[in-house]
Amino acid sequence: MARNDLKGKVVLIAGGAKNLGGLLSRDFAAKGAKVAIHYNSASTRADAEKTLADITHAGGEAFLFQADLTDVKNITQLFDATIGKFGGIDIAINTVGKVLKKPFADTTEEEYDSMSAINAKVAYFFIQEAGKKINDGGKINTIVTSLLAAFTGYYSTYAGAKAPVEHFTRAAAKEFGARGISVTAVAPGPMDTPFFYGQESADAVAYHKSASALGGLTNIRDIAPLVEFLVTDGWWITGQTIFANGGYTTR
Repeated sequence: MARNDLKGKVVLIAGGAKNLGGLLSRDFAAKGAKVAIHYNSASTRADAEKTLADITHAGGEAFLFQADLTDVKNITQLFDATIGKFGGIDIAINTVGKVLKKPFADTTEEEYDSMSAINAKVAYFFIQEAGKKINDGGKINTIVTSLLAAFTGYYSTYAGAKAPVEHFTRAAAKEFGARGISVTAVAPGPMDTPFFYGQESADAVAYHKSASALGGLTNIRDIAPLVEFLVTDGWWITGQTIFANGGYTTR
């Protein structure tokens, strides 16, 4: 079977209800995969149900799982529920994240703890559980941010909490590689989704658009094919963070 043949494969997507996660859920289902769609809270339920309806109406197979993944037992339950539903897991993708744009001096302890829990703790234990539960030859991918390569202020807790995921990715790639499991991260530039606009002024939006060498914000439709490649034909790429941002920044 070709590595890019997704028919019958099981894909678990944390944050799979909307934005990039929702697009990935639909794309994988359209290519024949069975999809576990995680969403965080009641505020996202309508998006999750719309994504599920789109998949099922197109003849695909998926189910929804709601949980706050900062409670690690919920990550375990998410993986176990997917295995119980579909019999196993071949691909695990974590798109979960929270952004905060705030001066360093004004950041509270509560904000720091929340940002660390959502962006670093969830990523760590998601990768850990994937390493325990996915099938041999499986694939693990995490969405991070191109701010990891930026020299800027105001995103200390966001970029800072995403930064450890690069090492989580490298360590897991070494430890899980004997089972044929590849582990990668993708670092998009500022994406043209509600996730981005809630933190930014009009002037900042204009700057971010102008900073890309190719022009404009990152489109989720330019990121989804990269993620899909890394968890199929691109499996030989492992332990790496791929910066995909239209020339917004690089190392």
